[in-house]
Amino acid sequence: MDCMEMKQSGIRAPEPRLDWALFLDIDGTLIEIAESPNAVKVPETLASTLVAAGQSLDGALAIVSGRTLDVIDILMAPLKPPAAGEHGAVIRLPDGSVWNAASELAVPAEWKQRVCRAAETWNGTVIEYKPYSIAAHFRQAPSYGPDVQRLFEAMVAENPNDFEVLRASMAFEVRHRDINKGAAVRELMKHAPFSGRVPVFVGDDVTDEDGFRVATELGGLGLHVGRSFGGKPSEVRRWLEAFRPNDAS
Repeated sequence: MDCMEMKQSGIRAPEPRLDWALFLDIDGTLIEIAESPNAVKVPETLASTLVAAGQSLDGALAIVSGRTLDVIDILMAPLKPPAAGEHGAVIRLPDGSVWNAASELAVPAEWKQRVCRAAETWNGTVIEYKPYSIAAHFRQAPSYGPDVQRLFEAMVAENPNDFEVLRASMAFEVRHRDINKGAAVRELMKHAPFSGRVPVFVGDDVTDEDGFRVATELGGLGLHVGRSFGGKPSEVRRWLEAFRPNDAS
């Protein structure tokens, strides 16, 4: 096991430090995974917990999710923290400006049309047509998982140098290889108040591995919810409550 693997395999999350820059996934990390993306429930105390943690870090807290930026804002309301949506295709920087990836990095419209046609027979699946990617959730119809996988892999086989298939929790997603959460962390770390701090990425599945990798490359940590928090978003939220503003008693 190398150093990076050791940093990502801890059984328990370390005590919070005020010199960190914190990067947080949403689904399966801050909130529990639901039967469909639209069925998630956000704990009433989450916003206040994130406000306190962000204040303790002088604002160096960001959301990094596969969700679109608009949906991130709905789930995190009334907060609008620095955030990376669609795995980093759209990034809201600390000054509030929004950076968008080049349009040619988006999944081809023809692929989305093929998925749309196929999904007519995938009863119970939920398709997310995002500006840059496309995802199919089959938690409510697990028998269609192999069908989704075959179609997504067939599409990516047409342009494997640029696109890839990601497997998440009961879902598959197609995205451009240049768009990932690690690139989002690297970009946010260029800006105050993140620059000069120790990056810590908290996530739960394969789409977060790039975030773990870049955080460790930059001298920080990758904390996997399954390994560091017993697989429970409630434990992540409890851990975040340990962050306190500098002037808290």
